[in-house]
Amino acid sequence: MSTTRPRSAVADRAVRFGAAALDDNRRSWFGALIAVAWLSYLIGPIVRNWREGEHANAAWASVTLFAYAAVILGSFVVFRGTRRRDPLVDPPVDHRVWPVLAAMTLCTVILVALLGAAALPTAIYISVVAIFHLPSRESGYVSVVVVLAMLLVPVALPDLRAVPFYVAFVPTVIWAARQLGLRGERLSELARRQKAELAIVAERNRVARDVHDILGHSLTVITVKTELAQRLLDVDIERARAELADVERLAREALGGVRDTVGGLREVTLRAELANAASALAAADIAADLPDPANLPDGDNELFGWVLRETVTNVVRHSAARHCTVIVTATSIDVIDDGRGLGPDAGTGSGLAGLRERTRAAGATMALSIPAGGGVHVAVTVPKQLAP
Repeated sequence: MSTTRPRSAVADRAVRFGAAALDDNRRSWFGALIAVAWLSYLIGPIVRNWREGEHANAAWASVTLFAYAAVILGSFVVFRGTRRRDPLVDPPVDHRVWPVLAAMTLCTVILVALLGAAALPTAIYISVVAIFHLPSRESGYVSVVVVLAMLLVPVALPDLRAVPFYVAFVPTVIWAARQLGLRGERLSELARRQKAELAIVAERNRVARDVHDILGHSLTVITVKTELAQRLLDVDIERARAELADVERLAREALGGVRDTVGGLREVTLRAELANAASALAAADIAADLPDPANLPDGDNELFGWVLRETVTNVVRHSAARHCTVIVTATSIDVIDDGRGLGPDAGTGSGLAGLRERTRAAGATMALSIPAGGGVHVAVTVPKQLAP
């Protein structure tokens, strides 16, 4: 077996993983830089304190602001690995986040003490870090605490009432927006998984249908030819050998057909199936009226080949017919026999059910009827725009 495909698959996964990791890294740095950039609004109050002679306050506020920015920057970089690898499952709580939130809370308290009401909105960053690095429930708790603190602290400390009260609800808005984004990711992941499951089911059905059609036809013909060879052993040994040689050929073709079907390489043509039908009907001692391959419409017409294969198999296996007629046009194929007709379970067997699915998938229609003289008439019609 060639190792080219496995190696290329591993390479593709490695490239995708590297690209995803690089993308996450860039997002982390971008988000951290944007967050830190918003802290620059405190530079004005620090400069004002410095000009007013409060050098110590300005110096401590500068150091605290720098430390705050470093903590935020580090949190977005260090904890990027805690992001949801599976959108349908919340990640476990990374307990390293709690010391970070405690450090941010301390920085906020110091900044508020040094700069007053202007520094109170920095509490929003506490909820932002929690929202992005904690599961939904825990981050919601942190956001509620931050909102309550921003509402109640100005009530207790009148000097901080300069901050508009609606600023306190920014963490709630951010948390809600984050949850909407996560819900969208979950829905997208569910849709992707359902699509993959449907594709797997469809492929299984295709393989099962093709294997049934291939083996059903081949084994039916093999059975008929083996019975014929047994009867000829005492009458015409040379013809019996010829029939047994056909049995061996059919068995090999069936095995190859199964392998090709499993590998998705199976090709069926109407011309090839006409030759197989002639051999199968002759072995079953059923007179066949088949179209001349030279007069067939252009194109391989794979659907008509499958129809002919399944219907001839049913004629040989179930009909006890003496005559079978096949009519092919550019848009239709009709298979008519004069056998025992439709049974009570007609159309419900796996063969005809699979044939219905195949014709429906190709945009064609299939009809079963009883001719005037008895038997079964199978008609499959393809719309003109789909005809080869």
